[in-house]
Amino acid sequence: MRIIVTGGTGMIGRRLVAKLAADGHEVIVLSRSPDNHSFPAGVVGHEWDAKTAAGWGNLADGADAIINLAGENIAGDSLLPDRWTAAKKRRIRESRLYVGQAVTEAIDRAAQKPHVLLQASGIDYYGDTGDQKITENDPPGDTFLAQVCVDWEASTAAVEAMGVRRVVLRTGVVFSMDGGALPVTVLPFRLFAGGPLGNGRQWLPWIHIDDVVAAMVYLLEHESAAGPINLVNPNPVQNKELAKAIGEVLKRPSFVPAPAAAMRLALGETADLVLHSHRALPQQLETLGYPFRYTDVRVALRDLL
Repeated sequence: MRIIVTGGTGMIGRRLVAKLAADGHEVIVLSRSPDNHSFPAGVVGHEWDAKTAAGWGNLADGADAIINLAGENIAGDSLLPDRWTAAKKRRIRESRLYVGQAVTEAIDRAAQKPHVLLQASGIDYYGDTGDQKITENDPPGDTFLAQVCVDWEASTAAVEAMGVRRVVLRTGVVFSMDGGALPVTVLPFRLFAGGPLGNGRQWLPWIHIDDVVAAMVYLLEHESAAGPINLVNPNPVQNKELAKAIGEVLKRPSFVPAPAAAMRLALGETADLVLHSHRALPQQLETLGYPFRYTDVRVALRDLL
């Protein structure tokens, strides 16, 4: 297949692109600075502005699939998450909407349209849901990130009327040591200062990076896959259980708490990333028969740590 990927230089994108290329697919990665990245054999970087279809839209004509992963990093690129200032919030939202609109424009102009679009979203779509078990049938929440996800998903909804199968990936917290939340999460444990965050009762919808990539390929290839998919593990864990598991795997103490009030003071609204609870389940993935590789959090952590 000929596959176009936006966000192909990010944590998930790099692993996915390498997998697709290894499987023999022709992969085109859209990047604002392709010359600054090295790509595996079989992968071509193509420059774009991450806002419009100008200069690349013709590539959608005859492509088999588009995978849209691009968007401003929600937590930022430093060790501590960025505060969500008004400017940061605007970048988070607009970066996703511009890309979605550009992808929709390119597909609309294509004489031979792609068969499938994998559209990124996040498990934050549901908002802070406490202990409630969440499936793809549940409504969106009312938090900032929930509204971002609603608008992000809507940015490419029009392609369905064009005959394109669209899969919406509501991805949970991805466990990888190449970036994301895990390296930051385990650092205090390595320094003998790890423990639960807030009250520790919030649910974490985790998923191993290998399952993220394998599930995306699975959804790409299965014609029956469409609509929203919770890209999470079948066994979410509470934060206190995660802390205990990290402590066991690293052989470090796991009893030093980080009070919610202190986190709110330090990070402001950004603290929602770790204090909100999402007990999300992968109902659609299981219905489709996806074979998860990692379902036990300790096994996943041992593999990565």
